[in-house]
Amino acid sequence: MTPFAAEFLGTMVLILLGDGVVANVLLNDTKGQNSGWIVITTAWALAVFTGVTIAGPYSGAHLSPAVTFGLAVAGKFPWADVLSYMTAQMLGAMAGALLVWVVYADHFKRTNSAPLILAVFCTGPAIRNYFSNTLSEIIGAFVLIFTVFYITRAQITETKTAIGLGTVGAIPVAFVVWAIGLSLGGTTGYAINPVRDLGPRIIHALLPIKNKGGSDWSYAWVPVAGPMIGAGLAALLYLSL
Repeated sequence: MTPFAAEFLGTMVLILLGDGVVANVLLNDTKGQNSGWIVITTAWALAVFTGVTIAGPYSGAHLSPAVTFGLAVAGKFPWADVLSYMTAQMLGAMAGALLVWVVYADHFKRTNSAPLILAVFCTGPAIRNYFSNTLSEIIGAFVLIFTVFYITRAQITETKTAIGLGTVGAIPVAFVVWAIGLSLGGTTGYAINPVRDLGPRIIHALLPIKNKGGSDWSYAWVPVAGPMIGAGLAALLYLSL
């Protein structure tokens, strides 16, 4: 398990479970059809937990170019490794989206709504306003990255000895993503991760899905630019403090 493999596999599972819950809620004739926003946000948080559990010991489990960029700006990650991490994350996101299509292939065939099919793969605004949509993504990513900087390791108080938490150490990030989804996700669907949106959007454009419609490329820059700006701002504020 190399850092590249860890970022690829962690991101793949993140998208498999994250886009998978959207498919379960939105596509026709699934067991979870119309089960709602709580189900989606909860499963996305648990998807983050699962991805971080897989990748954490080997790569630090960035699973997002925004996290990688923010850590690099803050001096906590070498710039020389940024491109390889981002490449692994993009490929992993695309692979995860492809697996969602494989799992829900029969349900895609029974769904005639192009917007619902697209929503399985990528985000879209509830009200299209590019300025406010981008601002929403900036703020959501800012909250995530800024909080990540302040997640600390447990320690024995008297001796200041750090305690390895193992898999349990992935829980705080999952809680943050859950909170962001519940509180801030209603405007854009809270991508807060460039490859979470762009990778599956590319797969949507490539797959031969019946009634899928277009991939809304006019909006695709928002969930890429917003999280990257938010990550940069979080890193700069962290450094200033």
